Amino acid sequence: MPSIGNLRHITETDLEFMRSWRNAPEVASKMYTRHHITAQEHRAWWSQIRTRDDQAYFIYEKSNEPLGVVGFTQIDLTNENCFWAFYASPDAPRGTGSRMEFLALDHVFTTLKLRKLSCEVLAFNDAVIKLHQKFGFQIEGVFRGHHKMDSEFMDIVRLSIMDHEWRSARENFVTILNR
Repeated sequence: MPSIGNLRHITETDLEFMRSWRNAPEVASKMYTRHHITAQEHRAWWSQIRTRDDQAYFIYEKSNEPLGVVGFTQIDLTNENCFWAFYASPDAPRGTGSRMEFLALDHVFTTLKLRKLSCEVLAFNDAVIKLHQKFGFQIEGVFRGHHKMDSEFMDIVRLSIMDHEWRSARENFVTILNR
């Protein structure tokens, strides 16, 4: 049976290829920040977030090959919720996003034992919105004209999934992703 892959903690040696993926035009075009991220800026970001209790970032890998980044922010243990985001290597094989999503959901609801996972997606990114919905995320709302990109204001779609919704759907995804 093929492996879904795994999430592992980021190490210093991961930072440069993470930055190169993040700066790839096909990745950056779907992010809130789209400018070229310098090595100094990336290291400053890493120094800041690696000590925070309310954030956690992981490398997604399959067969020991790094293929993406999964991040959790605004981790709130009192209210049992957090936000997440991800991006794959521009060379990642088809299905990588689904595998990262599965592992992110498992991490939040099994490891962290939270109740709710949320995310925000630029409204033009239909593929990612549909991916989240496939996994059971529901649209909570649209923040109209909420984020300025270049000279235009973009809508942001907020989605979420509850732990009981994931538990109901999880086994079906194990079967699908292990094909």
